[in-house]
Amino acid sequence: MGITYKSYEDGCRIIFKLDTPNTTYMFQTVDSDGFLLHIYYGRRLRLTDIDDLSRIYQHPFLPSENERERASFMDCAPFEYPGHGLGDYRDDAFAVLNENGHSVTSFSYSNHRIYKGKPRLEGMPATFGTEEECETVEIIGTDIVNGLEITLFYTVFNDVDAIAKSVNIRNTGKFENIKLTKVLSSCVEFYGDEYDTIFLHGSWARERIIDRKPLGYGRHCVSSLRGESSHQEHPFIGLVSRNADEDSGDVYGFNFVYSGNFIAQAEKSQFDIVRVLMGINPVDFCWNLRKGKEFQAPEVICVYSAEGIGQMSRTFHDLYRKHLIRSKYKDLERPILINNWEATYFNFDTEKLISIAEQASKLGIEMLVMDDGWFGHRNDDSSSLGDWTVNEDKIKGGLKYLVEEINKRGMKFGIWMEPEMISPDSDLYRAHPDWAIQIPDRKAVMSRAQYVLDLSRRDVIDYTFGQISKILKSANIEYLKWDMNRQLTDVGSFLLGKEEQGEVFHRYCLGVYELQERLITEFPDILLENCSGGGARFDPGMLYYSPQIWTSDDQDPIERIKIQQGTALIYPLSSMGAHVCDCPNHSTGRTTPFETRGYVALAGTFGYELDVTAISEKNKKMIPAQVSMYHRYNSIVRDGDYYRVASFLENHEWDCWETVTKDKSEALITIVNVMARVNYKARLVKLKGLDPLKNYSLRYFDMNTGEEEENELILPGDALMYAGINLTGNYFGDYKARLLYIKAI
Repeated sequence: MGITYKSYEDGCRIIFKLDTPNTTYMFQTVDSDGFLLHIYYGRRLRLTDIDDLSRIYQHPFLPSENERERASFMDCAPFEYPGHGLGDYRDDAFAVLNENGHSVTSFSYSNHRIYKGKPRLEGMPATFGTEEECETVEIIGTDIVNGLEITLFYTVFNDVDAIAKSVNIRNTGKFENIKLTKVLSSCVEFYGDEYDTIFLHGSWARERIIDRKPLGYGRHCVSSLRGESSHQEHPFIGLVSRNADEDSGDVYGFNFVYSGNFIAQAEKSQFDIVRVLMGINPVDFCWNLRKGKEFQAPEVICVYSAEGIGQMSRTFHDLYRKHLIRSKYKDLERPILINNWEATYFNFDTEKLISIAEQASKLGIEMLVMDDGWFGHRNDDSSSLGDWTVNEDKIKGGLKYLVEEINKRGMKFGIWMEPEMISPDSDLYRAHPDWAIQIPDRKAVMSRAQYVLDLSRRDVIDYTFGQISKILKSANIEYLKWDMNRQLTDVGSFLLGKEEQGEVFHRYCLGVYELQERLITEFPDILLENCSGGGARFDPGMLYYSPQIWTSDDQDPIERIKIQQGTALIYPLSSMGAHVCDCPNHSTGRTTPFETRGYVALAGTFGYELDVTAISEKNKKMIPAQVSMYHRYNSIVRDGDYYRVASFLENHEWDCWETVTKDKSEALITIVNVMARVNYKARLVKLKGLDPLKNYSLRYFDMNTGEEEENELILPGDALMYAGINLTGNYFGDYKARLLYIKAI
């Protein structure tokens, strides 16, 4: 593992080779102009001299050898960081507007530096690693005409097949100010295969649904202009060979470590070269780069798998658990919480919360989370955001009294806040209307009767953090659910000048990051869960600050198996907020068995969102069994390898997933029979990830007793994986589920 390079006597060629345990990424400099060209990304290679893969030596094609056809070279060369306006008519990675009114850019290799470890990205989330865990190369290039120094960062990890890429641009002083109108973070070129793309699409309560399509000619992209990564699209693109499935085939995954506007794009050119680009969405982006200043672009994670989509997923999971999530909770069992939102909505007071806690504590639930409606004069969603003072008409005796009463009942206490928002009907807005993001002389656009605070401003950031800190210090609060229930519109700042309005979107995102960094620094023991109207900001940027994110407001288990499959394509199960919901479900109206709701929620952080004082005695008696299930198996879910066995999205009948411990000694298989079938004999399922040479005992979990069933079956690992096991079981009826525990003996 590591980074090597080879220089040639002509002085123009240097080949860089980046190796992870099982993959190789290569690029090279060519010609006196210092072009930086991509060579290869795929299975790990032993040799280094394969620059013919760039196809530039097949005929006199380099500008130094054939200057009259420079445009032809530019139009097909596999650039590592393509510029704008010089004959490469594919989409580019960076563009500017200089003081002469020109937008053209180019990258020419100048220098490089290789070192152990990985630098921080100041003010932004990014993966991390020690000098023993990773190695970095900086490729330093110039755009002499614009007076820019462009540094491309590549970091390889010794323990996972991932590469982290980012870009830094510095104004060296030829112009007093250069407007950066586009700065993407990664470009990778592919040729020689037919590919499909995988994107994740959705909407509110329908996030991250897998969408796979053949890649044709032209540009195929997803993006966000909503000020967040969004419900609708996701900062991820998969490029997979046409024959790739869960367990075989070439798969490339790219994930953007950012929580704001983005673009993720694959473009197939006339020459069958595929260019994959990812970075900040250039629409409504314009950054003033003044002399001597730098702009740091966010990070992109690149993952290659030669063993199908499943191995790509497991690589992302390992990387994020080891090198992105920082919370002390990342390797710990999270407390089982009960959230009062769908139990009460805004209609609660101290007595009601205590009654829920009283009952929940007896059943083994460990934390009560008080959701929206406890502050200002908020009895619906039309007021009080920004007024973070306790409504003592509802919370009688104040917050400290309530928390103490909850703690007396053996439960921890958590709270909901929406720090980024401001209601027009609030004391804060009446005092500071200019603190809301809006454009003068335009009618401000409301959503959910609220505006967005201008977190590009230092005074707003400091005030907001002061309010959060004051609440968290006022009582023994051990969990914070940070919500964001609307997206950005009519984006403008009353404080910034006209030349800086194109910076608001990015400055806003940096403001969110600063707030959360200050929060976890001042309150290192708090369990932070991010949320954005459900799962609109479930991205790697947020995972850097919180070990878990609310996956979706739709808690219906049948909808959740699709949402959680798409989320687990990239993110570890330990990061997915998942609760046992009320029925009929508040989003779909569907009624599902209490057991099924528990099994599906187990594939996440696990908790409850219902009125435990009002559910049936039959369901209430099942909660201690679910609590026992969580404590027995959470370590397998949290730390194990995830395998997709069957997909309801594809077969429209049933769903099955598996988690296996790293030493292959234990496994959990969850089976959900969504739609019952008539007159079929058996469902033979081939398990995955086990040791073929070990024997395993198999027992189903009994939701009535909280124990594994007495009936034990013993089978060898090779039979379970290659021949399969009959998982027909007792599935009469729709929406039935079972949990199978496997242990090596």
